Amino acid sequence: MTDRSTELRVVPLHPAPAVADDEPTFPAYEGPAILSYGFRPFFLAASLFAGLAVPLWVLWYGTGDSPAFLYPAREWHVHEMLFGFLPAVMAGFLLTAAPNWTGRVPLRGAPLCLLVLLWSGGRLFVAWPGPLPLVAAAIDGLFLIVLAGFLWRQLLAARTWAHTPIAAIISLYALANLWFHQAALRGAATDGPERLVLSLVILLLTLIGGRVTPNFSREFLASRRPGSLPPVFSRVDALSVVAVLAAVVAWMLAPDSRLAGGSFLAAGAVNLVRLMRWRGWLTAEEPLVLVLHLGYAWLVLSLLALGMSQLGWGLAANAVHVLTTGAVGTMTLGVMTRASLGHTGRVKHAGPVTVLMYGLVTVGALLRVFVSGSDTAAGWAVGMLGAAAAAWSGAYVLFAVAYGPFLLRPSLDE
Repeated sequence: MTDRSTELRVVPLHPAPAVADDEPTFPAYEGPAILSYGFRPFFLAASLFAGLAVPLWVLWYGTGDSPAFLYPAREWHVHEMLFGFLPAVMAGFLLTAAPNWTGRVPLRGAPLCLLVLLWSGGRLFVAWPGPLPLVAAAIDGLFLIVLAGFLWRQLLAARTWAHTPIAAIISLYALANLWFHQAALRGAATDGPERLVLSLVILLLTLIGGRVTPNFSREFLASRRPGSLPPVFSRVDALSVVAVLAAVVAWMLAPDSRLAGGSFLAAGAVNLVRLMRWRGWLTAEEPLVLVLHLGYAWLVLSLLALGMSQLGWGLAANAVHVLTTGAVGTMTLGVMTRASLGHTGRVKHAGPVTVLMYGLVTVGALLRVFVSGSDTAAGWAVGMLGAAAAAWSGAYVLFAVAYGPFLLRPSLDE
């Protein structure tokens, strides 16, 4: 039987109390396998959506078409990647992690199906709102509210206070979505809610990536190089979280300021030290672990790029795509592949197809970052964007094809 006790656990800002080594025992579930745990439907839905939404946006951008969506093409693209694709991955992660944190029965069966339908309804109504744009925005906004409410309910019922920072971030994420809709429906600029949600994404990657990366590295290296394990959570890790928090707060309060720029550069430097302490090069023989180090390296680069852009040394759009296509794309794919293998009773090893996914998402991110905002009017830039979309989205399509059967069928150890 495969040990799944180390899967999808997050230790937030403060160290969590001791957790039992054995996964909690829940009542037997006899429904469809796809609805037995949150990671199954949401990881599959997120991968399929990523494979469709980005190429569609590039197609519309290249042809100049303006589909009758709830928002113009640019705002639709931003919203659907930040409030559509990413929340689906977050839901799959959190709905699977929460039972380990709390010992409470996971969301499964009909309630999980309804939550998936609510997320799907948001995607549908944002694309085709009909004559009721307010209703479309409300349906989309409800998903993150329900997810945050469920997470709070589980944590409070179990009195698991150590993970409340994650619940607080998801609650703010839901508010950022409502703020985006409120601004976009009035035709106002959406830079405020976009900065807020990107700040929350940075915090989530710092907290979650900063825990799973060294923990999974330590698990992998324990039987191979026991004398070279990554250090446990220390003052350096705490300082890295505080530095990121200070940077995003400065960004929200004083965008395009020297304070925000300097704060991001400082956060990037501290997190670079944090990354190097994990000794990621020792995990090179297992891409399933190495990819998490690569994802965190993208996060460090995004902090530095955001700092330089705030000081006028680079384009903000490029810095944002270092974060979204690089850090988010790589880290989410790394977590999705590992969780899908571990929680379906399979060996936690990245085969050739999985390595190809990691390569495609990396190539797609590099190509997208290479195209600057001032170049997008040029014909070659449209071709470059198309290649970036094909590689980046292709990685997620490949995930759906290769891992979809694992998600649709019962676990091997059930």
